[in-house]
Amino acid sequence: MDLIRIYECFCDRTRLRILHLLGRGPLCVCHFQEVLGEPQVKVSKHLAYLRARGMVQAERDGNWMIYSLPARREPELEANLKCLQDCVQTDPVFKRDLQALTKLRSKCNETGGALLGC
Repeated sequence: MDLIRIYECFCDRTRLRILHLLGRGPLCVCHFQEVLGEPQVKVSKHLAYLRARGMVQAERDGNWMIYSLPARREPELEANLKCLQDCVQTDPVFKRDLQALTKLRSKCNETGGALLGC
């Protein structure tokens, strides 16, 4: 994978936040909206950008599009995603995102997946 393509994707804070969250597992657009506090249009635009560049993949599950990191990753992408996970450990925005994701997943588990997109 071309490093320029990776770094173009990494040069936007919202895309970094999305990739960071996907490092914890697949999510649907509604999950990103809730965790990031961003409108669906903005989230979808960034996911389309990442998908077109091979940084994420999408799979339909009923009415939902579930996004994940590619199952098979080029070494350059894998190294940069690991660096992202390491570099954002102390950033308050990324920490808040992980807390919101944990809370969302707890709600999903409590309802047996009955919440939107769980």
